[in-house]
Amino acid sequence: MTDTPATLPDRWPLASLLIVDDEPGMRHFLHKTLAPRAGQVLEAGSAEEAEVLLQRHRFDLVILDISLPGKNGIALLKELREQGNHCEVVLITAFADLDTAIEALRAGAGDFLLKPFRVTQVLSAFKQGLERARLKRENWVLKRALSQRTPAADGLVGSSIVVRGLQAALQRVAAVDSTALLTGESGTGKELAALALHRLSPRAAAPFVPVNCATLSPLQIEGELFGRGGAEPQRDGLFVYAQGGTLFLDEVDEMPAPIQATLLRVLESRCIRPVGSQQEIPVDVRIVAATNRPLLPEVEAGRFRKDLYYRLQVVEIKLPALRAHKEDIPELVAHFIDRLAPILGVETIEVTAEEMGFLRQYDWPGNVRELRNLIERSLIVGALNVSALYQGLARTQDAPARAAPAVSGPTDLQTLEKRHILAVLDSVDGDKTRAAQLLGISRRTLERRVADWAEG
Repeated sequence: MTDTPATLPDRWPLASLLIVDDEPGMRHFLHKTLAPRAGQVLEAGSAEEAEVLLQRHRFDLVILDISLPGKNGIALLKELREQGNHCEVVLITAFADLDTAIEALRAGAGDFLLKPFRVTQVLSAFKQGLERARLKRENWVLKRALSQRTPAADGLVGSSIVVRGLQAALQRVAAVDSTALLTGESGTGKELAALALHRLSPRAAAPFVPVNCATLSPLQIEGELFGRGGAEPQRDGLFVYAQGGTLFLDEVDEMPAPIQATLLRVLESRCIRPVGSQQEIPVDVRIVAATNRPLLPEVEAGRFRKDLYYRLQVVEIKLPALRAHKEDIPELVAHFIDRLAPILGVETIEVTAEEMGFLRQYDWPGNVRELRNLIERSLIVGALNVSALYQGLARTQDAPARAAPAVSGPTDLQTLEKRHILAVLDSVDGDKTRAAQLLGISRRTLERRVADWAEG
């Protein structure tokens, strides 16, 4: 159910509006009516003038007269859609029939006003157009999150002193609008912490947009973040989709140096410039960044900009490794079983006290993510078998299972961890990338552990 016009905001301070009409009096009326309610209102007297402005600026809403000298409004609208510009368009005309209205809607107009119209009609079309634009952005964000399986529903589970301290820190930081840097080992739940910051903040009603900087190539990341314009097919970037909300930059240490410089300018100016465009787009977005390795050594090595580091590290929150709060393991196990069993369509499993004791002794190099992976695979096979920690959490089709070493009883944590990692490597014939995925850690972390054992 959508809001009625009366419940929508009276002002949209970041909204950009273009009025296209060949009558100066009509342009003046629309400008006077809408300028107090929008951030920017520009005017054009023809389709050709409008095309110039559309190349230079990004507009959330275009009020477009159909009858224009030269190219008419419907022709301009069709060209915009062919170019990939999907801004909201309200068509207006003094001469309309049913065929014209149908053609306008088929061309991609969101609304249709017949002159002369009242102020209330204009305001309603304006508000509803911007609301449709907001809903489109939110729909795109939700689809993207689903396609990337954002673990939004897992939550920050645990009642230990460590987790309660983390929850209190997130509550305090959420109340301010400063940039935040989340640090901690891979698999500790940095995206969940970022999502908690967003949901606890005044921005909770706006989108939360996560992006993993390590998964995008240097050629992709600029267009993905800032969008594309100019002569290229126009496309909004993640900053625009996160408007009013939170943009989460995971593995920010993997961001290429040129993009680091661009991000710094955005943080300072609060404006973005799409690739290939000269237009500056104001943005109101909170940045939360995350990294699983210390950034200061990266700064000292010249791989990460010092000025950007200090802009991101206004507030730093370190997420604890699972081995620092093992008392939360029973609660986490129960949470993952309850949540994953319905998703997988399988029966829940029972975890014995002996098995739980073993889980609490293991050192979990992949942290909560590794525990989640173990529970998911245990649900699939129908039982939690501690030998799975030695054999690896899964098998590739071309990697036959090896016999699991006997588990005579608990041993020291370092030995358990080493046995487990080496067994997973053995189960995938030494494929470190695959082994890291099964363990829920990065390949870099896996290689570091193996190198430490070789040196020892």
